Amino acid sequence: MNNKTSSFLWNLRHLNLNICSFGSTSFRRTMKVDPLELHKPKLIYQNKTLKIFLFHDSLQKPQSSVRFFCQGALVFQLKGNEIQKRSLNTLTSTSVGKLSHCRRQSFDSQCFLMMHTTPQIDVDGLKKIEVSAEHDLSQKEKQLDFVRQRDLIQQCNSMSDVLDLFSKFPKLSSCNYFISMWKIAKNMSEDQRRFERQLLYEHPAFNQLCYQVMKDAKIVRLQQLMFTLYALIRIGIPQNTYLIHVLLRVVQERINECDETCLSVLSRTLEIMEENKNVDALRAGLRLLVDKQIWTLEHILTLQTMMRCIGKNAPYSLKKKIEIKALKELDKFSYINSQRMFGALAAMNHRSVTLLNECSKMVAANIPGCPFWMLMNMLQSCKDLHYQNLDFFTAIADYITTTFDMWKMKQVLGILFLFEALRFRHIDLMNLFLKKVLDESQFLNQKDILCILHIYSSLNHFHECKDQQFLEVMTSALNSYLPKLSSLNLLSAVYCFCVLKHFPEEFLNQLFQENIINELLMSDNESEKIEYMLHQVNACLELEDISALKSTAIPLKECSSASLHSNTLVENILLNILEDKGLFLKNVQLPHNYFVDFELKMDSRRTQVFPVSEADAFIADSDILRVALVCVPRNAFCFGSTHPRGGLQMKMRHLKALGFHVILVSTSEIKKLDLKAAVKFLKAKIFSPEAFPTATKFAS
Repeated sequence: MNNKTSSFLWNLRHLNLNICSFGSTSFRRTMKVDPLELHKPKLIYQNKTLKIFLFHDSLQKPQSSVRFFCQGALVFQLKGNEIQKRSLNTLTSTSVGKLSHCRRQSFDSQCFLMMHTTPQIDVDGLKKIEVSAEHDLSQKEKQLDFVRQRDLIQQCNSMSDVLDLFSKFPKLSSCNYFISMWKIAKNMSEDQRRFERQLLYEHPAFNQLCYQVMKDAKIVRLQQLMFTLYALIRIGIPQNTYLIHVLLRVVQERINECDETCLSVLSRTLEIMEENKNVDALRAGLRLLVDKQIWTLEHILTLQTMMRCIGKNAPYSLKKKIEIKALKELDKFSYINSQRMFGALAAMNHRSVTLLNECSKMVAANIPGCPFWMLMNMLQSCKDLHYQNLDFFTAIADYITTTFDMWKMKQVLGILFLFEALRFRHIDLMNLFLKKVLDESQFLNQKDILCILHIYSSLNHFHECKDQQFLEVMTSALNSYLPKLSSLNLLSAVYCFCVLKHFPEEFLNQLFQENIINELLMSDNESEKIEYMLHQVNACLELEDISALKSTAIPLKECSSASLHSNTLVENILLNILEDKGLFLKNVQLPHNYFVDFELKMDSRRTQVFPVSEADAFIADSDILRVALVCVPRNAFCFGSTHPRGGLQMKMRHLKALGFHVILVSTSEIKKLDLKAAVKFLKAKIFSPEAFPTATKFAS
């Protein structure tokens, strides 16, 4: 009994000594971490005796377990005079032949351990323990990789610095280096980025990094590969390089692995890439993938990014699916989403009036604070999609008018230029800008002056008090550029002045030089537009009150009558009113390349319509009123009003000079009416109010 007790005490003392030596500094273990996760971590023991003891013990007792740090232990740390504690999660390792992997734990002089739970033996088996250990190790390596990448960005100030770090740490994921380069480069100016890119190409480690990226392309996570490709394109790596094409091919092979984030990044990348076979193939694959996954997308921004990428050539069925998806997600739209939807639809060339109307409402309600570039993008998209919304345009124009002093002249000019393309005339904004032009005309360059003349002449805008002063200031400002004006710009300026009923002699004399006229007539670009403007200038010289310049008219051929089109709808309504084809003429050709759709001859009070022969035989010329019915499309008026645009206004002016009373008939309004309403509408246009009691015989 005494021998047994003595043996037990000896074994207990021996075990305590080994446990103490395990916790002492004489025993050290280190872990070698492999960033590519190709090898398992190795434990290196400097205390050979303890290593032999542990393995010997494990062979003798295969069912037992060894814990390097006990589960449920608390770490107590001294901070000042207070003791703070935190839990320590530990790893259990079975002793079957060798020690399993354990996470490294370090302590400083102010930390110590204390047990608060009883150690428990793990009996789930070796497989479960190894999976848990590998999972914890993988998490640790991912955290280490993240820390290294974050430190990489913080330490580097240029793309060359990143390559220097790659030379020191080549085992870190190669994709991280290019992603870090773009994070640095995106804050640079274009000139600085170009200089840095040249240094990048000359760096001795650049080719090695490119090779490593191509080597790792098939084994890295797809999301990381997508970000790398995006970074390379944004940095400015030429797209015809072998590196870019290899990555494009790998992405093609792995495209079915794409999740929503990958789709978003790939869409942004393809959007900024030039067209080539690999890009086209990848875009086609993306379209198929979007068609398949469209209903599972959760983020509006991802949807809009893909809309910009799939392009105008995408199948209509796919565009329609995207539109339906967007309409279903309307309740999730933010103000920013509504702004970006204009550009997304324009990039896809899909005009969804319902979607645009809903987005317009949200943007119009939150227009204050919208940046200038976004206003321009939305208006440009409206122009590309031929979309017009009076409330939306008015909200933007009112906002610019209210905050007019905070905008630069060129910014307001850019907004007005797009408004002109959309045929929108905001009177208050145009008056404010006109006054600013008068005050700051010395800051205008040639392009600005020509743009202002185009806007105000096209929209036929006049200021009641400042009109003549405005025309004189524009003439004086453009006169300094007269020797430098190209033939086409000179003709455009003269045409705009003619529309505004202003005829500066110095510009007309310059235009009528033989060499300039010949150059214009022989031009292949915009020949129809040039011929039209020359005809209009000629008409002004002969019909307007500018007798000093009448002898300088340009000899031009008349327009063929074959281009004239009969307006059948209005003709039937007119016949329904007058009941006699002899009471009007149609498609009347006039001098100076003008024609009118219908001509009537009426008495001076516009109460009766006369047949052409009767009027010529029995009525004195002074008593005959020639009435011209001009059928005009909707785009001949400013949007949302009946204000005629410049070209139509000049035609009306010239028809009056030819002796006509002009009546405009909007074909778009006529088409909206049934026959009875259309007859009433046109009768009110033709006859004066006092004519109705005596002209009932023409009604039907």
